[in-house]
Amino acid sequence: MKNSLLELDEELSAVTEAGLYESREAFLHDAVNTFLAARPDLREALACKLYEKGVFSLGRAAAWAGVSTEVLKEALHRRGITREAPESLDEVEAMARETLKAAGRSAS
Repeated sequence: MKNSLLELDEELSAVTEAGLYESREAFLHDAVNTFLAARPDLREALACKLYEKGVFSLGRAAAWAGVSTEVLKEALHRRGITREAPESLDEVEAMARETLKAAGRSAS
């Protein structure tokens, strides 16, 4: 494990030394985003975990995962994560509009 960490450290140094990225953090940010784009299942799982930890509201977690709030609610349920209601009134109204739209109805 120690050797692989040393190799990773050298690889990350090489990325910035080669001028490909301005910093390790910029490279890691890009690498993680690319990875999560290829693995929407992981992005959804992380969104659920961030919601559970209180980092994201329900609406923010759904948007970050690239899914509807209804899909995220189902994902939370599958993972046994209890939903709280810290969403703002604006988020609740947006979710209601989204639900009506998905049902083929419009808000009056």
